[in-house]
Amino acid sequence: MDTKYKGTAERIMNAGAIAVNLGLPFAIFGAYILLLWLALPHSLFLSMMTIMFIYFIPPAGKESVIPLGIAIGIPWWIVAFSIALMDILSTLFMVLNFDLALKIPVIGTRWMSSFMERGESFFRSHRWLEKLSTLGLAIFVMIPMQGTGGLATPIVGRMIGIPPLQVLIAVISGALTGCFLIALGSEFLKNLLVIDFRLGVIVILVLAVSAAAGWYLWKRRKESLRERKPAHRI
Repeated sequence: MDTKYKGTAERIMNAGAIAVNLGLPFAIFGAYILLLWLALPHSLFLSMMTIMFIYFIPPAGKESVIPLGIAIGIPWWIVAFSIALMDILSTLFMVLNFDLALKIPVIGTRWMSSFMERGESFFRSHRWLEKLSTLGLAIFVMIPMQGTGGLATPIVGRMIGIPPLQVLIAVISGALTGCFLIALGSEFLKNLLVIDFRLGVIVILVLAVSAAAGWYLWKRRKESLRERKPAHRI
């Protein structure tokens, strides 16, 4: 009887732990949404909710949704923290429920496998990040491109052997740093456009051309690495 009671108690405790792990990120998110609802005017609150939703739809990323939020009048620090929190809570969910998420059809078999392939490819091209361990993972989160956010990072971290707590620390530091840097830059450009519209446009064009050139060079390098692999194997 005691053994049966002990087994039942353990099952109840395990079920309770699973429920807490599943519910904690959503509870924090719900509390933050309530805080935004109380702090922002109704129109800006709806705009912030829309931006947070768009953030999870490819190819949107922090480099696009943060400037958008600032452009429509949401305070830059609220936009930055809100988007960073999305990454942090996504990572918290994945860290607490990784093994369970792997068992979910489509999400575990296709979606997570796709992120693992992207992360592995990225770290193969940037071996120095892997050597930096937690710091490298934080830099990975800071990079403003699709697939480096809070959902992919725990998968990549687990793949290269970084403990869950260190993964969470990396995402917190990387997400906050990256989002606030983008937000500060966007706020600066917004103010510059107000003060001197022509100068602001020139600065934006220079940044756009530089980003396009950087993306082109990165793509060329990636294609070059792909072309070398077969020749190297032969």
